[in-house]
Amino acid sequence: MKDGNVVIARLPQQDGTIKDRPALCLCRIPPFDDLLVCGVSTQLQQLASELDETITPADPDFRTAHLKEPSLIRLGYLAVLPASTFRGRLGSISAARLKRLRTRLSDFLKPQPTITKPR
Repeated sequence: MKDGNVVIARLPQQDGTIKDRPALCLCRIPPFDDLLVCGVSTQLQQLASELDETITPADPDFRTAHLKEPSLIRLGYLAVLPASTFRGRLGSISAARLKRLRTRLSDFLKPQPTITKPR
């Protein structure tokens, strides 16, 4: 698996169960080459606009991602997984989308300036 691949991975769910779900490989993590992934969901109503990105049939890379329906790429649903948890590769997103997602996640993780109120 490589960065930008859409895969099927064993992902932890909110209720503690583990299920096979689509995920996007964001980057490899040393020293064991585990992969940082984010979940992909068809639950469009769960959009977190400051993090998530929608991918639809109107997008040029929707077809290469091999998703069945419009989906959210959920940067708020992260996991670091070993290669053994991947069940297969569906497709891949564009390099431009991958770069945009990485930048969005990086910007989100940067410390925000604190505003102090005068006393």
